[in-house]
Amino acid sequence: MAAGRKRRSAADTFTARMKKQFHRARIGLRKAAVDWFRGDGSDWIAFVALLLTIPLIASLTLANAVWFTPAALVLPIVAGGLLLRPASLLALYAAAATALIVEALALRPYPDGFARVTPGVVLVVAACGFVGLMVAQFRSRVGVPWRRGGTMLFDLRERIRAQSALPDLPAGWHREMALRPAGGQSFSGDFVVAARTNEGRTLEVVLTDVSGKGMDAGSRALLLSGAFGGLLGSLPPHAFLPAANGYLLRQDWEEGFATSIHLVLDLESGDYELYSAGHPPGLQLCAGTGRWEEKTAEGPLLGVYDGASFDPCKGSLRPGDVLMLFTDGLVETAERDLVEGIDRLTGEADRYVVGGFQGAAWHLIEAVAKDVNDDRALLLISRAA
Repeated sequence: MAAGRKRRSAADTFTARMKKQFHRARIGLRKAAVDWFRGDGSDWIAFVALLLTIPLIASLTLANAVWFTPAALVLPIVAGGLLLRPASLLALYAAAATALIVEALALRPYPDGFARVTPGVVLVVAACGFVGLMVAQFRSRVGVPWRRGGTMLFDLRERIRAQSALPDLPAGWHREMALRPAGGQSFSGDFVVAARTNEGRTLEVVLTDVSGKGMDAGSRALLLSGAFGGLLGSLPPHAFLPAANGYLLRQDWEEGFATSIHLVLDLESGDYELYSAGHPPGLQLCAGTGRWEEKTAEGPLLGVYDGASFDPCKGSLRPGDVLMLFTDGLVETAERDLVEGIDRLTGEADRYVVGGFQGAAWHLIEAVAKDVNDDRALLLISRAA
């Protein structure tokens, strides 16, 4: 009993109570910061801060209208359009309009000199306010505040990259993937999903090119990469492309087709099957002959018609062999057809035969299609000699 009372009295000391209060305040502040960043918190802090800037700007304008023009009121208005919800934004606009009226009354009429409240100033402030209100209303309907919108785009890009990561391979195998979106953007309609199946003995890789390019195709690429990643390994290899084709058809997109190539590689024997859905052929370097061979499988585009069949192309990667899979943006342009593009790609790839293909994927894209305004992707799989 005495020991229990001592523990309770120690817990009730002033220092202990202050530690508890500090801990609760810290947790509450952190939660409020996270909610504000995600767009779930109140905007009253930003509203109060911007509201206080309006009388400050008005006072500076009345004190020195040469350096502090009445048009400076657009600054809190523009910031409010980015930070505030529509209801708070209207209150801010009312304060700005009041400040503008006070400035017009306190300063001499605008024909008497410069730095006055002219009709042009009123029009500029009103136009900025109208645009800010439209942006705030659109953001409110979408439910994504500006501070969360950039993070969502970042998450979208990182999810696509994470899903395109290739699994580790056993000793004697090398794999690498390089992807370059159109126009230097962060989003691409090209993506890869890969997995080791059959208890790790088989490598399955799917390289897909969604119709469109860049940011326009990024959202569809994310949706398809998630769906294809779920299908890969859950179905027999020959059933993957028919299931992917049915999934695309069910989406009923206006621009809903895609090309895809599916590699099924036995990591013990080196034998592989290549399934294609309207995709450019694969290229295999045969170490014995030193020549590149096209590996073409038959199959229509994904998302065009139901009941499509996909016939595989079979081959084998022997020690020293290399297999390249790529999208059409790498080899085909308006000025260059597919055959010419493949010749250029194999010509550049011959430079890496002696030294090995480690790090070659990105350099091949730079050499073959650096300035092409299309998404480009290249997958390399090589077997050590």
